[in-house]
Amino acid sequence: MVKVIASSVRKGNVLEVEGKLYVVLTANNFHPGKGTPVTQVDMRRIVDGVKVSERWRTTEQVERAFVEDLNFQFLYEDGEGFHFMNPENYDQVVVDAETMGDQKAYLQEGMTCVLSIHEGLPLAIELPRHVTLEIVETEPVVKGQTASSSYKPAILSNGIRVMVPPHIDAGVRVVVATEDNSYVERAKS
Repeated sequence: MVKVIASSVRKGNVLEVEGKLYVVLTANNFHPGKGTPVTQVDMRRIVDGVKVSERWRTTEQVERAFVEDLNFQFLYEDGEGFHFMNPENYDQVVVDAETMGDQKAYLQEGMTCVLSIHEGLPLAIELPRHVTLEIVETEPVVKGQTASSSYKPAILSNGIRVMVPPHIDAGVRVVVATEDNSYVERAKS
């Protein structure tokens, strides 16, 4: 275990608190005008999935568990979960639906993701920052709606709804940020 200051804790880190391992879901540093700056951390206990909130002074020491971040390639999904393969040694791991969370909508066959592995168990997953998907449904352009700040709703091929510029129509491939489901740009190819 490595001791780090609370303000350096980030989403996806694995912490050991009172002998139990937790995956950090969110970590925010608050610096009030008066008083001590604090770090608010929401995390999930790995053993049973219970969500917990902790608040530490930003200079307090917390124990970070040793976790390997390795590249894995997504293979397929079945009743067991999501199957990934390490392209270097062909080892396969299964990530359960709870660990996968909302990110499963962006998974594509062959996609390379970063899995956080602790003692052979996948604890957290990090998808590529951007993915390219096709627009399957969108509203028609309203005449006069050419202002650059106006966006219209669109449904992607994975079922997620995003806001796109008015000139984007159904059938167009777009690049979307996986972190917040936001439109980035029209796909180059």
